[in-house]
Amino acid sequence: MKEELLFLKEQDVDAGLIEAVEEFSGKYPVPEQAAGRIVKPAIPFYGKEILEMAIAALLKGENLLLAGPKATGKNILAENLAYIFHRPTYNVSFHVNTNSGDLIGTDTFRNNEVELRKGSIYQCAENGGFGILDEINMAKNDAVSVLHATLDYRRSIDVPGYEKIELHPAARFIGTMNYGYAGTKELNEALVSRFLVIDMPSQSEETLRFIFDKMFPNARKEAVDQFIGLFLDLQLKAENSEISTKSLDLRGLLAAMRIVETGLSPLAAVRMGIVNKTFDVFEKEIIEDVVMTRIPENWTKDEVYA
Repeated sequence: MKEELLFLKEQDVDAGLIEAVEEFSGKYPVPEQAAGRIVKPAIPFYGKEILEMAIAALLKGENLLLAGPKATGKNILAENLAYIFHRPTYNVSFHVNTNSGDLIGTDTFRNNEVELRKGSIYQCAENGGFGILDEINMAKNDAVSVLHATLDYRRSIDVPGYEKIELHPAARFIGTMNYGYAGTKELNEALVSRFLVIDMPSQSEETLRFIFDKMFPNARKEAVDQFIGLFLDLQLKAENSEISTKSLDLRGLLAAMRIVETGLSPLAAVRMGIVNKTFDVFEKEIIEDVVMTRIPENWTKDEVYA
């Protein structure tokens, strides 16, 4: 069994779904020009129920919308799904200036001829990739409206002045959206109706332990307990509106854990990865107090790694 599928078996994901994913991968080989876009995720995703829902939807040709607050693992899940299905990944980061040309493509002059410079969505459609539509609720409605035919039963892209293309049968799209970020807005019903939606739960001690054990097998259990406890403490304060979500950064915490291996003190590493993510003096003091209860000032690399 392939490595990416063993990862599912470890989490006791339904055997029938694992077998179906294996059949899917074998049925749709990846074009040579897109093989370099198959990337192993840096962070594993843990969550049997979420994985089963997502896999079942993708197997049946549905697109997914992953919704939830910061640090719930939306992008991590999207990257893991692309890897599980052995598909090339095409990332589109939406913002207020995103337009249809960014998604589908624009005219360019090459060899004395006007040609279409294919955008990420076009390439994804051609090569049977997984398109990750990051922060899809940041884009203007007229930009994402060009995706309506791509995301629904028509599964096609019609570019004015060029031939219509049909989506590769393995192509799927996974959107992500955070609640309440500056610049975000409600998605219109026409767009939402083209997705199945998964509401991502907050991180738990179980999910965090799985991630830390996978990424840092040589770490001491006592140290891992404190790093996990620190994240959960900050998550609780963010949920209670005592602090913003700026310092609720799982990537930052994992990065801090990594750089401790170089010999940097754990406290200094956590300040870089967590505390300094906020620039409000009073909020920084609150976060620093939480950190000091978990990460002693006299800790060195030897207290974190065996």
